[in-house]
Amino acid sequence: MSNRSLFSALGVLFTTFGSAVAASRSVEAGRKPRADDLRRLGMDPAIFNRIGRF
Repeated sequence: MSNRSLFSALGVLFTTFGSAVAASRSVEAGRKPRADDLRRLGMDPAIFNRIGRF
């Protein structure tokens, strides 16, 4: 593995983790997460919006 691909993989890892943290904090605070964070996590924002509260 070259240094460039290693750093790229680490960048993707940190970006994904950051999106997960941002989305979870938004949900815990009762707000809708940003659409780009949801997409980065593999979720469709339109479908996420249809989730109701318990």
